[in-house]
Amino acid sequence: MSAINGKTILIVDDEPAISQLLTILLTSHGYTTKIAGNARQALESVSPNIDLIVVDMQLPDFEGMKICQQLKSNSPARDIPFIIISGSQNNSYGSENLCLGNEDYLIKPFEPQELLARIDLVLRRNNEKSIDINSLQYQETINELRRVIDEESVNVFFQPIYFLKPMRLLGLEMLSRPQTDGLMANPKVFFKNALKYGVYYEVEMIGWRKAIKIAADLFDGREELFLHCDPCLIECGKLKTVKNIFYDLGMPCSDVFLEITERSAIVAVDAFYQQLREYRQDGFKIVVDDLRAGDTSLEYIVETKPEAVKLDRHITNGVSKDVYKNSIVKLFVRFCRENSIICVAEGIENKQDFDALIELGVDAGQGYYLCRPTENIDLKAMHALRM
Repeated sequence: MSAINGKTILIVDDEPAISQLLTILLTSHGYTTKIAGNARQALESVSPNIDLIVVDMQLPDFEGMKICQQLKSNSPARDIPFIIISGSQNNSYGSENLCLGNEDYLIKPFEPQELLARIDLVLRRNNEKSIDINSLQYQETINELRRVIDEESVNVFFQPIYFLKPMRLLGLEMLSRPQTDGLMANPKVFFKNALKYGVYYEVEMIGWRKAIKIAADLFDGREELFLHCDPCLIECGKLKTVKNIFYDLGMPCSDVFLEITERSAIVAVDAFYQQLREYRQDGFKIVVDDLRAGDTSLEYIVETKPEAVKLDRHITNGVSKDVYKNSIVKLFVRFCRENSIICVAEGIENKQDFDALIELGVDAGQGYYLCRPTENIDLKAMHALRM
């Protein structure tokens, strides 16, 4: 059972049958519910005991967004996170909600597990943060995230990944870089804030679309595209929408490796792995990223049975001079060979480590020694590279 069960959720929907179904679903998973059929009832029901508000966009007296605006102006509700349910595919709801301080939105139709995962995710993140919504820093962060989304201000870089022996190009990893100033210019900080304020999907898809379009135009069938993928993207249940991006831009899903990162924790474990299996069924290949000798990475491997793993740079950097790192790499290489998994070394920065990793039997690698990330793809030169 989730650690945050027992929280109280206010359901704002004018269809009694829908409210009843949601109540049954949520109470069966440990939540307490209250129901409001319109804006007046919603405003009357708000109290400090409400932990989350689920509101339908289509209401008889106000549009859902106006409901949110009214509730956000009501002091007991201003710090309560929202999940807005909408029948529209318009992704602009994400940035609109963001400027109001909302947390998430969900497109109809959706599976019950998707709603539960979203609720769990929103409540966990709300528990983890303490935000003064009137603070200058908060407003600046919100405004900058919204600007990046509205203007699609994300640059994409590519770093080649090579099979090491014999040396040949395996594929290119896409790296998103926000076009912004200050602390948010650091990609780690930027994506951390995108996750924190519920717009990771919108931001990540900007980079994905740009990278997929470039790859679809340039790749000749020999290269694979590696894309970073936070667990929350898998959990959110948008597989159909994600697949359509590849279909619309003419890139086969079978040419894509999804690198499961650890920017955020998995919320609904069963739903996550079920969604991941569905991604694989549609042709995507899975990579466990930043592999270390830790429980989380090993659990990923056991549950996902990935096509590739990436050894974290903290293990590979200096491997030529460190007997402990040497032993760890040998262990992972043996495991990968026994299970037909491609073993990729990240962070190769010098010839000594490059030679050592080949000697240890690592299948593939990437790093500054081979090629730095670049905006301009020269496939001919990348295929011709020999060390």
